[in-house]
Amino acid sequence: HVQLVESGGGLVQPGGSLRLSCAGATFTRFAGYSMTWMRQTPGKGLELVSSISSDGKDVAYVNSARGRFTISRDNANNTLTLEMKDLKTEDTALYYCRRGWGIGPINGGQGTQVTVS
Repeated sequence: HVQLVESGGGLVQPGGSLRLSCAGATFTRFAGYSMTWMRQTPGKGLELVSSISSDGKDVAYVNSARGRFTISRDNANNTLTLEMKDLKTEDTALYYCRRGWGIGPINGGQGTQVTVS
């Protein structure tokens, strides 16, 4: 069972920045998996934000995040990060991380709320 814990969300003004983290303390083979950030809003459902390969060399972003968000990972510490800059009101959502590439099931996390207002 993979348990991931998201953190770092908050309330920011448009144009602001946040740094989200995803910790997988019980995830024994973190370095062997691609990882993904997703976000969920009541009106739009679950949306892919960004994915990163197991070694960090390949990354992908949804068009709206490209150029503003940066995904990275620290395999030594089982941590996934999403740096978000120039935040817009439409980035407001509950952000989740998950194991794997692309959209898929949430791995037990509660998500971290990002509100841009």
